[in-house]
Amino acid sequence: MAAQEVFLIRHGETEWSLNGRHTGVSDIPLTENGRRVARLWQPYAAARKLALVLSSPLQRARQTCELAGLGTRAQFEDGLVEWNYGDYEGLTPQQIRALQPEWLIFRDGCPRGESPAAVGERVDRVIERIRSAAGDVAVFAHGHVLRAFGARWLGLPASAGSHFLLETATLCVLSSYHDVPAVKRWNAPLVTIGARGDESHEDHQ
Repeated sequence: MAAQEVFLIRHGETEWSLNGRHTGVSDIPLTENGRRVARLWQPYAAARKLALVLSSPLQRARQTCELAGLGTRAQFEDGLVEWNYGDYEGLTPQQIRALQPEWLIFRDGCPRGESPAAVGERVDRVIERIRSAAGDVAVFAHGHVLRAFGARWLGLPASAGSHFLLETATLCVLSSYHDVPAVKRWNAPLVTIGARGDESHEDHQ
């Protein structure tokens, strides 16, 4: 029986992502370019038999899911909402480090926002739900929460998300290797995926 695959899709470009501003709970829409790139995932998504489609309820993730052709199947999952940045919401890394020069979100969290442990706890609940699904799953969400998701899938602490760089409009694939949680693909641009179409499902021994 084929190993379950989990497709993590980070939402497309927004005005705040272009400006480098931390976009947590602020509900910012996609730019037109973000919408264009999200549509490129349609052939890839259509080729998959998905048992479950989950999306953050924030519109940038929801729009990406809809434009990929999976909006009618999506279930909104609050556990996939982006990291709550608290006092750092809307600030750039440069502005934050002017206040706290050694700041690292995966170690320090955010004042009046979330800690790495809190994000890890809600991600764990989503992972448990996904692993109970009878088949492959698509997940539409955000950069920092998906980096924590990748770490927790592997059994690492959420703080290990600092090692998983992730750009906008990208696809990651999580699976397993002989029942050991594994990463099959990480930070692949949707532009490349859309141009190539389907991917090989060979098992690399």
